[in-house]
Amino acid sequence: MSASVPPEDTPRHPPRLARPRPVPRLVEPGLMPPLPGDVEGFWADVRRRGTPLVLPDPEGSAEHAAVRYLWRGGPGTRAVQVLPNKLGDPRAPEGNLMERVPGTDIWHWAVRLRRDWRGTYDLFVDEGGGPAPGGAGYWQWLRSQRRPDPYNTLSLPRRWGGEPVPYAGLAGAPGGVDWEPRPDVARGTVGEYEVASAHLGGRRRVWLYRPAVTQVEPAELPVLVLLDGEHWQPRLGIAHLLDNLIADGRIPPLAVILPDSVDAATRWSELTCRPEFVAFLDEELLPWAAARLPLTDDPARTVIAGQSLGGLTAAYAAFAAPHRFGNVLAQSGSFWWPDGPGAEWLTGRLAEAPRLPVRFWLSFGEQEWVALPAARRLRETLAAAGYDDAVYREFNGGHDYLCWRTELVDGLVGLLAHG
Repeated sequence: MSASVPPEDTPRHPPRLARPRPVPRLVEPGLMPPLPGDVEGFWADVRRRGTPLVLPDPEGSAEHAAVRYLWRGGPGTRAVQVLPNKLGDPRAPEGNLMERVPGTDIWHWAVRLRRDWRGTYDLFVDEGGGPAPGGAGYWQWLRSQRRPDPYNTLSLPRRWGGEPVPYAGLAGAPGGVDWEPRPDVARGTVGEYEVASAHLGGRRRVWLYRPAVTQVEPAELPVLVLLDGEHWQPRLGIAHLLDNLIADGRIPPLAVILPDSVDAATRWSELTCRPEFVAFLDEELLPWAAARLPLTDDPARTVIAGQSLGGLTAAYAAFAAPHRFGNVLAQSGSFWWPDGPGAEWLTGRLAEAPRLPVRFWLSFGEQEWVALPAARRLRETLAAAGYDDAVYREFNGGHDYLCWRTELVDGLVGLLAHG
């Protein structure tokens, strides 16, 4: 196969890389909050404060904090595992097991984090009935024992559905205020449609955001194509964000096209540098939207955005169709792809090609140890190829929609503020 042709039938998983640095776990007993006279009083205080508890850094740094996760166990509790996004090593799952305060029902686990960190997390509780702890199949079974955090009111919709995922953010982390609905702004509308596609075969659900009519007529609208649309709109409600940013003048009124990724298997099939998927976007989806809204055909005013495999595909779409996609917003892009021979395929193609009329806005989590090596090599490749206007950022978080939603705001403002 030619190196210029994207590889097919590649493994459907990221590289199996060991975490290069241990999770910054804290185990000093002095970090436990002082217990009042009884355990009930302790839990009453936890209910008031919420979880996880944020405590002063034991090393005295104003830039760091101790973050302590808690679980109230019962008579049958054998183990509790907490998995903050990318603050764990799959090769050593025992490192994320909570400890129990002797003689109490208090289970706890803590890490030392910089105060700009934020992340979602999951709790898995062993109440018995499964394999013996540490035995064959135990860790896989434990991952099926997810529990909500009863002391945390903060949550995001979970990818692919299910119970919401709790999250936490420290004082220096970006907040999500831009996403909150505001009664004082003009509201765009979102419609759900099905678009026929010869390139993909069959029909594909799509959501289309139209800004408030009074803001746009008769101008041609800039365009954002945002992959994984079934999560960004029905679950996360991106229309609220767009309304707010437009009302505040941070981005111009724009149209947003949000195609459905269907399911995990379809994502792997289509969002791995597939020419037929780019043809669907360029030749079918954008013309379909242009028949309904006055869209620009200027690539400099068109953004394609995605996360993970979607970030890889956003960059590939601009590489394959720079006449249509002049701006790439890739968050935690899977630029390691594929895992195995021909790794970092797209980076190699960008290195070989003449500089394209494309702007890149890339961001990655500092905790993403699998993605970061390839991300940094992509940054170096773009710099060597003359992409002087490329933006590369690393945020203190993981592979996480909690981080991506704030990074998305910065990327849209950076790419569209003058659109």
